[in-house]
Amino acid sequence: MIDRALGMRLLAVSLIVAAAGLCWIYRDSFQPAHLQAMLADNPWAPLIFILVHIVASLVFIPRSIISVAAGLIFGLWWGIVLSTAGAMAGSLAGFFLARQLGGTSFGRDGKRWLNWVTRLQERLERGGWRAVALVRLMPIMPHTPVNYAFGLTRISLSAYIAGSFVGLLPSTVLTVDIGAAGGQVLSGSWNWVTPTLIGVAALAASFLLPKLKA
Repeated sequence: MIDRALGMRLLAVSLIVAAAGLCWIYRDSFQPAHLQAMLADNPWAPLIFILVHIVASLVFIPRSIISVAAGLIFGLWWGIVLSTAGAMAGSLAGFFLARQLGGTSFGRDGKRWLNWVTRLQERLERGGWRAVALVRLMPIMPHTPVNYAFGLTRISLSAYIAGSFVGLLPSTVLTVDIGAAGGQVLSGSWNWVTPTLIGVAALAASFLLPKLKA
């Protein structure tokens, strides 16, 4: 018989897969233009946006789409604040879900996991917040799997939060900036220079931050 813990894990994975499938079927609902129309003039828009961001973080919807929508809906500065809050909330949701259901034994059993996985986990744990930040800064690393993967390590919560914030901020600013600048252009305004310069600065920061030394 399947024990209760394993049953809960299978149920959680099944729900996540089912939710991801539904989000794929209705993926047009998560496009920036649709989100903008849905949240326009809604007094609960900031809270709804953060909740949407958390759901997106759990079901493999690219974070960049949500951040661009933040720039379109809320403008540059509030877009950065709300998108960062949503990204951090989503990161923590995935982290805690993986930690509760998967424990912190990822890669420890040599009979079940390859040795290189164990070594990779140990390097991440030793690296602390810098290791988290470096992984976050890699553009090829998708948001959702990274959240779950770190939840399966023994890295501390404080290191995870600090590293996630540092690693997510440059890409968040850049993608929100794209939405904000695009919104200015679409509205016929020429006030897109400042957002563009801020986006360039965020892109530069994403290259410089990995060079931080311990």
